[in-house]
Amino acid sequence: MSDLSAPPSPRRWTALGLIALAQFMVIMDTSIIGVALPKMQTALGFSQENLSWVFNAYVVAFGGLLLLGGRLSDLLGAKRLFATGWAVLAVGSLVAGLAGTAWVELAGRALQGAGSALIAPSALTLLMMLFGGQPKELGKALALYGAAAPAGGTAGVFLGGVITQYLSWEWVFFVNIPVAVVVLAMAPGVMPAAQARRGSVDWFGAITVTAGLATSVYAIVRAPETGWGSASTWLVLAVGALLIGAFVVIQAKRREPLMRLGIWRSPNLAGANLAQFLMAAAWIPMWFFLNLYLQQVLGLKAFASGAALLPMTAAIMVMMIVLAPRLIARFGPKPLIVVGLLALAGGMLWLSFARPDGTFVIDVLPASLLAAVGMSLAFIPSLGTALSSARPEEGGLASGIVNTGYQVGSALGLAAMTAIAAAHGSRELGDATALTHGFSAAFLGAAAIAAVGAVASAVTIRTGNAPAAAAEATEEQPAAV
Repeated sequence: MSDLSAPPSPRRWTALGLIALAQFMVIMDTSIIGVALPKMQTALGFSQENLSWVFNAYVVAFGGLLLLGGRLSDLLGAKRLFATGWAVLAVGSLVAGLAGTAWVELAGRALQGAGSALIAPSALTLLMMLFGGQPKELGKALALYGAAAPAGGTAGVFLGGVITQYLSWEWVFFVNIPVAVVVLAMAPGVMPAAQARRGSVDWFGAITVTAGLATSVYAIVRAPETGWGSASTWLVLAVGALLIGAFVVIQAKRREPLMRLGIWRSPNLAGANLAQFLMAAAWIPMWFFLNLYLQQVLGLKAFASGAALLPMTAAIMVMMIVLAPRLIARFGPKPLIVVGLLALAGGMLWLSFARPDGTFVIDVLPASLLAAVGMSLAFIPSLGTALSSARPEEGGLASGIVNTGYQVGSALGLAAMTAIAAAHGSRELGDATALTHGFSAAFLGAAAIAAVGAVASAVTIRTGNAPAAAAEATEEQPAAV
């Protein structure tokens, strides 16, 4: 954290530009590959059900290593870890772009996720070091940092279409490399330095939670092939559960754990994180299968498919930045979380009625906009509630937990909906009716998850948190798309 008595850095706004760029790229890397997926599937030989691993390899590494990234930022210094994360992201992007096989592609995506897990927590720490002692400037800095995330999600969808159609799918990864070179060249001269702190790193905890998550996702993705009742499916699921259980035991016994278990006793922290988990488990499958429906059923090319998703992502960006904080201040976070998740469920239920011979204007646009409204209403207040529930000195840990929950929900939700889609016909490439039937089943399953999230939020989240506190807390964190 910054020394409040130190004079402000003269190059702090340049540094903030790099920090905002980091958040922009971290979120863009989750969305830019969506439009390129069909091209990658053909080039690298992914099966329809295994295609989701192009996304999952990134979010499993990202979500599984976020707590470790936060700990390393504290111990090694945020400046050093920020640069290390960009270097890892660049190497992963090069591997993913040059991949000639599916396994190499997934290795590159996992490296990208690991780099992002180092960048994200160190970027926020650097921002607070630069502006923590200037309250008047801190609000502006946080607003720019927060806006970078939905901007990255929007840009990723559109740029993915432009790059895939007019260059090649490989460039959705190569685009990271020149950006990383610029950041690595500029960061040493503008970022504040902090002394390393003494302490230990819970490497075993980081390994068990990441391995447990990856194993669980793998079991769910393979279940349509091996059968839900097969011994191998349940054996792999049991291994995943044991690894996650081992992580919890390790955290309970270590003096310096990645995650202090006592933090879960904070009011509303568990309920708000559950809302984030279920929201991601519903939203990401919708985004994934909507990309496939536009290209594989409606026949849109990559550029047109990316442009088709712009109204949805633009609506999210505007509503999250402009409308959501005002609604939180007026109504409080809980009503918006519940209503938002219900609207998200309604949008995906609407998408489940998409037709094999449908059109974008009728079958996609209104439903996707309703889902976007729901996501916008629910995301900001649930994130703010999670952050404002923890003690001030554990704000970083609360941030790591809620970001991890969102990424874990993304991976597990997509794995489950991929299995459902495959079981209902999405393997039949070239058969628009079968594909639509499979995608509709996934949309319906995602709608059910969002509806469960609304009910769970209504039951578990208390109304005692001050709306203004939740709104203020959300300004300190990025929106995820």
